[in-house]
Amino acid sequence: MPEGPDPDSAGDALFPIPEGARQVRRRVVLLTGPSGSGKSSLTRRLGLPVVPLDDFYFDIDRPGLPSRFGSVDWDSPASWDHDGARAALVALCRYGASDLPVYDIPSSRRTGTSRLVLDGEPIVIAEGIFAAELVADLRAEDVLADAICLLRPRMQTFWFRLLRDFAESRKPPMTLIRRGAALFRAEPELIRGWVAKGCRAAGVAEAERDIRALAAAPTARR
Repeated sequence: MPEGPDPDSAGDALFPIPEGARQVRRRVVLLTGPSGSGKSSLTRRLGLPVVPLDDFYFDIDRPGLPSRFGSVDWDSPASWDHDGARAALVALCRYGASDLPVYDIPSSRRTGTSRLVLDGEPIVIAEGIFAAELVADLRAEDVLADAICLLRPRMQTFWFRLLRDFAESRKPPMTLIRRGAALFRAEPELIRGWVAKGCRAAGVAEAERDIRALAAAPTARR
């Protein structure tokens, strides 16, 4: 996390700071979409700094986690550390560095931390199914560059998600099949919800073009 106080924070300022008045050299592109929609492969092609928001899941033995299919409902935002993700992204934009959790999905536990240090890059990507939960927070902090919901044909998403989850042994096979079928049915509603929270829907090619343009022209932001 950042070292020292944030001179631009509203709590430390003598007077309210109007939106757009904070001077930050880095901003966040939030990238969401159905599991299996191509978020991770897109970020690899872009070559920009990435914060995987899945690493902010809570440990499986945390009290009060939501349940589904006889286990924790990992598709519920209540299984995820919203405040920790927000603080890490704001720190990256204001200070250029932040400590991030490392999460092991098969065991459903955090296994350590890693430090991400930005080297002059104007854009950092935060990707995951809960990215839309951060739109309002990052906009209020004036560090949001864009918020995108990736779209691809629903059957493609289902197939790629299932292949990935089996290859990585993410959960027991029957859990993966039940979850995959439920997500296939729920996908249109999920997309509508992410758009309602401030993301814009875009295909993979459009999203890649727009993010590259932001990285090349850091003053362009929403």
